[in-house]
Amino acid sequence: MELPLSRLVGRMVTTANHRRVGRIEEIRAERQGVDLIVTAYVLGSAGLAERLGVGLRLLAGRARTRGYLARWDQLDIRDVERPRLICPVEQLSERAENGDGREVSR
Repeated sequence: MELPLSRLVGRMVTTANHRRVGRIEEIRAERQGVDLIVTAYVLGSAGLAERLGVGLRLLAGRARTRGYLARWDQLDIRDVERPRLICPVEQLSERAENGDGREVSR
C-alpha cells in the first residue's frame, strides 16, 4: 500500500473498542533499494519529542515523555483518517524519554 506519510502524522490511533492510544508522531522506515518501507510508528508524546528533538526539551524544561512503539503490522492504516490498533495495547513497546533526552524502552 502506497500513501503519503504526511497524511498519517498527527492522526489519533484508537483500539478496536475506540480507546485512544496516542497520535502518530513519528514514522520509522528502512530503505530497501529505491523504496522506503515503514517498520514502526511512534505514538504519543515520546514520538513528538523524538520528532522535535532538542527543541521540545528546551521548551518543556527537560520533562519526561511517554508513548508507544507500534510495529508496522500492529496498525491498520487502510482508513488513513482513523488508524486503528489490531493488537492489544499491552503488546506495544512502551517508550519513555527521561529528562536529559535519553530514550528508555520498556
